[in-house]
Amino acid sequence: MRSTLILQAQSEGGLSFFMLIGGMFLIMYFFMIRPQIKKQKEAKTFRNALAKGDKVVTIGGIHGKVVDMNERTVLLQVEGAKMRVEKSALNPGGEASEEAIKANNA
Repeated sequence: MRSTLILQAQSEGGLSFFMLIGGMFLIMYFFMIRPQIKKQKEAKTFRNALAKGDKVVTIGGIHGKVVDMNERTVLLQVEGAKMRVEKSALNPGGEASEEAIKANNA
């Protein structure tokens, strides 16, 4: 009798353990993995939609205007100077400030 109770407790505990692990995985997916994938897709569409004349901000905070592009790099005009940066260095959420736009147009 005693051994049957112990076996029943172990089998129920195993099922709840797997349900707990599965629930933790779902929580991680919805709060960590899914938003990161969404962010990566938005960044990719931003970088693919770049065109000459767009005003952008790099991840380092440099404001510039797109002058020329190729597959991997972008040529930016920054206050009279030009610099070439990787497309991956452009911040998809960054908006060029009004001061930077005025400086580039001057």
